[in-house]
Amino acid sequence: MSESFSQDTPDSRKSARRPSVALIVCAGIALGVFLKLFVVDFLHVSGRSMVPSIQDGETIVVSKLRYGIVMPYGDKLLVRWSEPCRGDVVIYLYENKQVVKRCVAVGGDSLSVSRSADNDLFGEFGYTLEVCGSRIPLNETQFKNLSGVSSVPEGYVLAVGDNYGESLDSRNYGFVPVYNILGKVLCK
Repeated sequence: MSESFSQDTPDSRKSARRPSVALIVCAGIALGVFLKLFVVDFLHVSGRSMVPSIQDGETIVVSKLRYGIVMPYGDKLLVRWSEPCRGDVVIYLYENKQVVKRCVAVGGDSLSVSRSADNDLFGEFGYTLEVCGSRIPLNETQFKNLSGVSSVPEGYVLAVGDNYGESLDSRNYGFVPVYNILGKVLCK
């Protein structure tokens, strides 16, 4: 009867550990990519449209799971389980760029556009948008864009930057489809 024994050599132990370290590193990378694509993202803000809430150059944390599951590298959600609320600061794509704006009205909310009587507050703009108890200044072009619109269509939101004078937003390019909203800003 012959018996064979194998002895562990330092070289055989090192090679046994290498695949497990490589596996851990690969799993960590895969988990990181998954989290970035579907769960949470860190975005660098450039521009002054959300001042004073979010400053130019700040980094924000975005929950991509707040409203549903985002299609990777797309502008829509694969599955939606909730919709933005008034006051939410949201992320969506506009002209292939991620933008951050505040949701000031949702589908069904009434809008009222008029010439401003308060020249001290709205003097440089001349027109106002009244929505959900707030008065938002409009310039002449924005006034023309929103004239004749009495409410936010279902399935859309009115997204406006907090810095009215420097924000390119729904007042300029129209309502944002809810299905294009990719996430909610959690913190800065």
